[in-house]
Amino acid sequence: MGCSTSTPSASVPAEPTPTASPWTLVWSDEFDGETLNTRNWLFDKGAGGWGNNEWQYYTDRPENVRIENGVLIIEARNEEYLAWKYTSARIKTHYLQSWTYGRIEARIKLPVGGKGIWPAFWMLGENIATARWPTCGEIDIMENIGNPTTVYGTVHGPGYAGSNAISKAFVSPVDLSADFHIYAVEWEADEIRWYVDDQRYHTVRRDQVPGEWVFDHPFFIILNLAVGGNWPGYPDETTIFPQQLQVDYIRVYQAGS
Repeated sequence: MGCSTSTPSASVPAEPTPTASPWTLVWSDEFDGETLNTRNWLFDKGAGGWGNNEWQYYTDRPENVRIENGVLIIEARNEEYLAWKYTSARIKTHYLQSWTYGRIEARIKLPVGGKGIWPAFWMLGENIATARWPTCGEIDIMENIGNPTTVYGTVHGPGYAGSNAISKAFVSPVDLSADFHIYAVEWEADEIRWYVDDQRYHTVRRDQVPGEWVFDHPFFIILNLAVGGNWPGYPDETTIFPQQLQVDYIRVYQAGS
């Protein structure tokens, strides 16, 4: 009786089917122009504390806000300007771009930090002029108060604003000012989730807030770098200037079909 010398051919595994993303890109700013795109951004200018007893004067000067090599730079400086000792910048998409629900993300390199340094990537309800704060709602996608290993995700609304806001810290194993990282929220009708580099660290649901859920209408984006304030405290002799908040891009996705 003969025996076969051939061996069965091995089956080739099928290529896995990619998982469809639930999100479709609907808007972005890649900061690839020479100057800030005024179809997307307005400047908030001036001083007066901005409701938090901050110390900076916000300007639209290139010293404080500019694009370099495809990166938006917001720079806080220690300098005399119109009787104020610090300058910085704050930009917003108010009246130009706003969204209801979606994934809102930015690739950001934090300032090196120090006492009194307060960068933020956040959102306010488009109806702020009529509803006022906090009834308009506020979603803080990323805030940092001087320690570049810790960021915060927060919501403010009626009955849970200011020191009573619903907030959680993300503590990073690495210095977030050493490189760019992605900060995002995924905002749905009944839930908001916060991420750093796609690591989820905070969730707030409609049935958890001790007041009205005010996150069901259009919101606009704000980027700013504050100096001082009630929450971070104030610069001292150890605080280094200038400080830079660097943003590679901002992207907004919404649920795809």
